[in-house]
Amino acid sequence: MRTSSSARPELPWLRAFTFTIFGTSVLVSSYFPLFYSQLGFSNSQIGLLYALGPMISLVANLLWSVASDKYRTIKKIMLILLIGQIIMSAVLSVSTKFSVIVLVITIFYFFFYPVFPLSDTIAINAAKRHNKNFITVRIFGSIGYAFFALFIGYVLTTIGSSHTMWVAMGIAAIALLITLFIKDQDSPVAKMDMSGIWGILKQKELLWFFGCVFSLAIAVRMNDVFLTVTLNSLGATENMIGWSQLASSMSEIPIFLLLSLYGEKIKELPLLVFASLMFTTRFFLVGIADSAGMIVVIQLLHSVSFGVFYVTSIRMLTRLIPDHYRATGMALYTIVWSSASGLLSGTFGGVIFEEFGRHNFYLVAMSFALFACLGFVSRYFIRGPRVRMQVGDSLSGKQPNTSAAQATTTASTKEESVGK
Repeated sequence: MRTSSSARPELPWLRAFTFTIFGTSVLVSSYFPLFYSQLGFSNSQIGLLYALGPMISLVANLLWSVASDKYRTIKKIMLILLIGQIIMSAVLSVSTKFSVIVLVITIFYFFFYPVFPLSDTIAINAAKRHNKNFITVRIFGSIGYAFFALFIGYVLTTIGSSHTMWVAMGIAAIALLITLFIKDQDSPVAKMDMSGIWGILKQKELLWFFGCVFSLAIAVRMNDVFLTVTLNSLGATENMIGWSQLASSMSEIPIFLLLSLYGEKIKELPLLVFASLMFTTRFFLVGIADSAGMIVVIQLLHSVSFGVFYVTSIRMLTRLIPDHYRATGMALYTIVWSSASGLLSGTFGGVIFEEFGRHNFYLVAMSFALFACLGFVSRYFIRGPRVRMQVGDSLSGKQPNTSAAQATTTASTKEESVGK
């Protein structure tokens, strides 16, 4: 194991890179919709453009992961992705027709989405090598999101939303420069183990978990794409939109730290129930808010909604899935939480917002979050003592060893008594 001093040349550059790439994330999630609106696109068209991203990510993440595995490099793939983002942002900056933007943004997403799993892979591997917690790198993404949310808001207030793509090119160029100083790793992006999917999906508790996550994800993605449109309709400037994003991203940082230190002392299901209930409350309040300032304040609920849910859901997923099928489980989780839910919420969410208005839109989002909350609650009261069969056993058709099963049940009971 390397000493902490040897970590200095590597980890600071990874933290800087994580900090920077979340600036582009701010643009895509918060300011791209304003750019589309400034071009005169309808809410349903904006929803469609948003939905293209999750759809493309299903293919892009797989293809770039295969490339990373084949050529045994992450850094070079990252350089290609960032150069692609810069080129596509330049094309978008001079495009005005909806049909053209559909094509160009599709290619942009192809280069945009794989950056994040690649950066997570580098950070996780580096943290393990240096005996550090991954959160010490990932938290700089939250700090970067908060910084760029405010910084971009001020910049676009000054130069106008029409220059959004120039800001995107600038941030991607900075990330490209930092990438040159990152140490390459030959560890490939974890691929989906196709042989393990069937065994994983045979676990009823995991299917229930994915179902609740999917319902909640639809609500979250609906809010993601139309929050800035909502703020804009209430008279918010790009600067105020930046403050709203700052409020949400900064609020999650202490929650991440607290749960990483003390989260294991609290059971997962109560935390998931609490988080989904906070999402329900949050979307209800956004729906009835009558001013942009109120929504900025409501964004502080991001800490006890997303912050609690993100850490707890990952923790629960790692408990439900054996280590040798962890990559497959994480890939399925990403599809449920980001790709499939984003595709669905972007398409029908834009129609709801345009046809039925903001209040009804957020009532629908609140309903999906409430349904997820009820799902977690029902599982909390319904589930009883159970034997957890390893996925490998279910794949091979083996029966679990009786003594091992009893030991597993006893261990599970002890774990739940102390909070896991």
